[in-house]
Amino acid sequence: MSSEDFTYADVGATREEHFCPPGFHPMNVRTRLGEGEEVFRRASEAVLTWEMHRAMGVGVDASAERAAPGVDVTVTLAGMIKAPCRVVWTVEEPRRVGWAYGTLTGHPESGEESFVVDRTGDGTVWLTVNAFSKPAKWYARAGGLATRGFQHAYARRCGTVLRNLATQGGDGT
Repeated sequence: MSSEDFTYADVGATREEHFCPPGFHPMNVRTRLGEGEEVFRRASEAVLTWEMHRAMGVGVDASAERAAPGVDVTVTLAGMIKAPCRVVWTVEEPRRVGWAYGTLTGHPESGEESFVVDRTGDGTVWLTVNAFSKPAKWYARAGGLATRGFQHAYARRCGTVLRNLATQGGDGT
């Protein structure tokens, strides 16, 4: 995986939860999903297999069934905005599971976003969506604060949908 394919320099930087390169906007949204091993297991599987994204109603075209470094993923929003990305890292530990993807040429933004499920010592299960980004296309720049507001709303929706998937085993709605 060549860093030349990405639209930003700090590939893999979302491993550090609060890192944000100069000129980028940070985002960190944490959502409580529930408690216990079963919630953690369901949430982890939904994140790793794109189920969370698909349950949100976004198109997902991935080169593999599970997130893994080097997997190409194109997310389609509103049936027309295509956002090509590549998975840059994954983590699968007993209490922490997730991955991050970075933007490729053609994505409306430039940056990286991670989706990590973790289970704390008291058994509480959380989803953290961590990102840094800046506009890459004219329409993302024109959207200004509204574009950033959309990103935060998307991250909050990830948490809501994943909570429903993990606690009810349903379709996330």
